[in-house]
Amino acid sequence: MSAPATAAPPAPRTAAAPQRRRHRLLIPLGLAALLLTTTLVTHAVDQPDPDDRGFLSPVATGDDGGSRLADALRERGVTVQRETETLPALLAARSGATTLFVPAPTLLHPDTVGALDSLPSTTRLVLVDPPRRVLEAVGLPVEPAGRRWAAQAVGPDARGLPCPLPELRQLGRAAVGLQRYAATPGASAPVRFCFADGLALLPRVPDATVVVGASDPFRNDRIDEWDNRAFATALLGGPGRVVWLDLDGPEPPPVFGNGSTGRPAWSPTPGGSTGDGRPGSGDGDGTGTGDGDPGGPGGNTAGDRNDDGEGDSRADRPDPPDPLWSAFPRWLWALLAQLAVAALLAALWRARRLGPPAPEPLPVTVRSAETVLGRARLYEKAGARDAAARTLRAAALDRLTPRLHLPPTAPPADVAAAVAARTGDDPRWTDEVLHGAEPETDGDLLDLARALDRLTRAVAPHTADGPPPPAGAPHPAAVPFHEGPPPATDGPAPAAAPPAEGPPPPAAPHPHRAEGDPR
Repeated sequence: MSAPATAAPPAPRTAAAPQRRRHRLLIPLGLAALLLTTTLVTHAVDQPDPDDRGFLSPVATGDDGGSRLADALRERGVTVQRETETLPALLAARSGATTLFVPAPTLLHPDTVGALDSLPSTTRLVLVDPPRRVLEAVGLPVEPAGRRWAAQAVGPDARGLPCPLPELRQLGRAAVGLQRYAATPGASAPVRFCFADGLALLPRVPDATVVVGASDPFRNDRIDEWDNRAFATALLGGPGRVVWLDLDGPEPPPVFGNGSTGRPAWSPTPGGSTGDGRPGSGDGDGTGTGDGDPGGPGGNTAGDRNDDGEGDSRADRPDPPDPLWSAFPRWLWALLAQLAVAALLAALWRARRLGPPAPEPLPVTVRSAETVLGRARLYEKAGARDAAARTLRAAALDRLTPRLHLPPTAPPADVAAAVAARTGDDPRWTDEVLHGAEPETDGDLLDLARALDRLTRAVAPHTADGPPPPAGAPHPAAVPFHEGPPPATDGPAPAAAPPAEGPPPPAAPHPHRAEGDPR
């Protein structure tokens, strides 16, 4: 007779398992990095840089150009005059009703940006997404108040107030909501807003200065979206000409002439000249603005720049508040949000089971008897005699009903009758044991456990090598046991069965041990 086969011990863990876990961890991190890179690249493509060649140029036909807007203005009978330098554009904007369109204010040189404040009242100045230093140099009482990740289409009355420009009140939604503006504290001039604070209007007599917070309505690739075309043509297509300042890159320092060198002389008055041909050197005839005048064209010179090289015509103005939200760039907060999402995905990835359970050796082997004894002690400590009784009865019924060929949903009376027919006990007593009231004391619970064990051993013995005994015949291992007075029967009580030969019957289980639990 061959020896029984034994299970092979589990294979020892190797270094490949930690490597596989690290690889599984790298997958969600790689996906998050790919998502972050795709988002940043898409945003960079969607929001062009004003330094790009052809950005909002009236002769550029690319996606970021403005040729389609220039053609739309010409179709309305508006003359578009393209200038590639600031000084000629400022001189051209002084003749009659004119709109000076500056699509890239960030490219203006600090030495000439202050001259925008000296335009006549008949000129409308339109600035597209100007930085803070340009707003301060021109003397506009507005400041950036928040920037979105991408431009949003908003209506002219997004805040419930009508737009201050009559030509824009009847328009629909336009992609203006990128940079929002607010009036500076203590602003002396009135400022009105519309398009969800994406457009700021500073009234002048009779025209105005308009600050637009997004370049999307003027670009070739976005002009046909929403009401962008109607917005751009209504804003620039007023009476007179449009002087389009088309800078191809950061503007170099201005070069001033005397009116006879082919380069126009610089002065607030067209055709005039300052004493030495440079701004701010007024000779007393009223043509200059005076040295050190921050409102004149030369008031913001290289000597008046701040520490970071940008012009500052408001040197006496206190520094604006710098809260934590505005102290860091917007892309940093977007990066932190993406990293938080990546960490969440990694946590979900690690918490999710990706395959069948892997068998692992238990560190400690606990005997089933100890488990049952520990559970019984918990029942005893909690005083849960009712729960213990239900557990014992359910385990006994689970073993009795299959042996009696009864379904699990059989009525309690039928189960009690079948068990009584097999054991020869009174059906009423059997039904009380299997489905009776809950025990009130620990002694009652002990009697119930003994009675259930007697019925289970009589009907469903542990070793069933042959057919079940006939109805009415007690099992050799069953010992009649009754707590209290014996049940009422007709005739004399049956004699106790003689003990069977062989090993003695197993001992009764622990009073708090469930019959169905592993031994």
